[in-house]
Amino acid sequence: MIEWMGSVPDITATNFLLLSVLSCISGAMGVGAGLGGGVLLLAFMTTVFPPTILIPLHGAVLLGTNVGRAILMFKHIRKDLLPAFSIGALLGAIFGANIVVNLPTAILQVVLGIFILYACWAPAPKSSAYSYPKFLGLGFGGTILALFIGSSGVVIAPYVQKACNDRYEFVAIQYSFMTLIHGLKIPIFGFLGFTLVEYIPLISVMILTAFLGSYLGRMLLKIMPENIFRIIFRVTLSTLALRLLYTGVKNGNWL
Repeated sequence: MIEWMGSVPDITATNFLLLSVLSCISGAMGVGAGLGGGVLLLAFMTTVFPPTILIPLHGAVLLGTNVGRAILMFKHIRKDLLPAFSIGALLGAIFGANIVVNLPTAILQVVLGIFILYACWAPAPKSSAYSYPKFLGLGFGGTILALFIGSSGVVIAPYVQKACNDRYEFVAIQYSFMTLIHGLKIPIFGFLGFTLVEYIPLISVMILTAFLGSYLGRMLLKIMPENIFRIIFRVTLSTLALRLLYTGVKNGNWL
């Protein structure tokens, strides 16, 4: 078993186990709190894998985990939100494939951190929270961002949450959207020459442990009061935004 884990490139057996456990935790966090699991996982994977493989590998794991989450919450999915977002995501994938290697990561992290804090704490819109152009734009921008920083769930989450009636709808449609985004990322990185065949053992185990975590997160969601959920949502989102700001300022060349 240890030899099998150690056969994955760029990773020790210890890190294999740590990634598997963290994937379970991020799965529970993703469903229980509604977001943050992908960013949590990405933060640790950044310390393990080289940049050339990090984003494609992270995307493959999140594709599998978000499929599982969407299945668990299938009956709560808002089908009316899917068409506009799907078209936007497809357009974003086509556009992003041409510029995926050119934007400075540190600058993007700072801008995103500020944007997320605003989106999270800004007053709810007085008009309807849903519009076709808005979700078309969310799909377009969310897919492009995911190609650069690995996960864009924290960016689109505030707008998705405002369009939903309760936490069940939010969690279900949020992970349906992320399934679509990560599903589009895989063929794009394949076209750019990335291959994940050697990482299949790690991807498979992380998806399985994330599904277990998602199941535990769904149990937590059932017993969590709505007001507590919304507090956790904002606190988690703000914490992740502040971490993005810190990382961007620390790593950027600002002088």
